[in-house]
Amino acid sequence: MTTASVTSKGQITIPAAVRAAMHVRAGDRVEFVEIEPGRYEFMAATRPVTALKGMFGKPAKRVSIEQMNATIAAAGAAAK
Repeated sequence: MTTASVTSKGQITIPAAVRAAMHVRAGDRVEFVEIEPGRYEFMAATRPVTALKGMFGKPAKRVSIEQMNATIAAAGAAAK
């Protein structure tokens, strides 16, 4: 198990082996995602948003903004 210490400013140094495995370099961003209360997952946030293009394939049907808003409004009204 690899460990790190927290400084008085709340900073940690990510061990070199972890940085290498995650392909994280100086200046890169990381995210801490809460998995459950008191447990977090640490992940690199180095991919640009454009890398997500095509991740889910083409939609089966195109939907307009007006149709989306109508559906959201209907679901909100049904929830009351």
